[in-house]
Amino acid sequence: MTRDSSEFSQRKRSLRPEELARISRLEVRAREVVEGFLTGMHRSPYFGNSIEFLQHREYVAGDETRHIDWKVWSKTDKYYVKLFEEETNLRTILLVDASESMRFGSGSSSKFDYACSIAAALAYLLLRQQDSVGVVTFDSAIRNVVPPRSKQTHFGTVLATLTADEPKRKTDIFQILRRIAEDNSRRGMIVLISDLLTDRDGLFRGLKLLRHRGHDLLVFHVLDDQELDFEYSGTTRFEGLEETGDLTCDPRALRDGYLKAMQTYLDEVRRECARNKVDYQVIRTSEHIDAALASFLSKRLGMRQALRS
Repeated sequence: MTRDSSEFSQRKRSLRPEELARISRLEVRAREVVEGFLTGMHRSPYFGNSIEFLQHREYVAGDETRHIDWKVWSKTDKYYVKLFEEETNLRTILLVDASESMRFGSGSSSKFDYACSIAAALAYLLLRQQDSVGVVTFDSAIRNVVPPRSKQTHFGTVLATLTADEPKRKTDIFQILRRIAEDNSRRGMIVLISDLLTDRDGLFRGLKLLRHRGHDLLVFHVLDDQELDFEYSGTTRFEGLEETGDLTCDPRALRDGYLKAMQTYLDEVRRECARNKVDYQVIRTSEHIDAALASFLSKRLGMRQALRS
């Protein structure tokens, strides 16, 4: 038995039945999401083992013609082939927001439940292609850390960590992202899964810092339908999260202003992510995770191919 599986087996013996049930449900959901996602893809969605363009060299007899750069030929009337560098064993850190605002959910699951499902599906997919993956849960501070591993048995440790947390406290996003940058000097992929209800300046500074350190960044912006559509009616009491206080009001009188402010906020986040070359997408908790994942990664793949062409 490997160290990862042994540690997880020992932990399972100390977990309550309801905690084990949560882990089992999350594992089943992750597998179903990945299977549905892979079925819907026309080509391999592999994160790792990626091929990056390195340089050109002049064509010599025996080179594969499929590597000839025809754009260069059209300009120089000479044959050049593209040389590529293969990047193997991708190292990914999944950052999962466990702050109090993630408790909110108008449907069957909270934003935190949805974020954990995304993280579990990504971990399953990465481990399946033999890349290493780690998990960090956070609020105002880092709460739990699972170091990156590539063994299949590591998946159990990831699930146990995701199901061990309950959202609480406020978010201090810049301190978290700065800590991640300091603790991960080796370039890899950082995936932030959060509602991003935090200080925007700190968020943007943190993302910029990680990009400056050479990390590939993905942001899954998880929001509930009611946060995006605000379809409340009648006098409603809103319970504040993260020490924001409570409010009783007629939401219809606030809806137009709220939606305008929300759109301004989303536009600003999207613009800053684009400026810093961060792959970003808003995901509703009502969306099927496999469809949301396929849409996100298909768009990401298409953008990367366009940049290489």
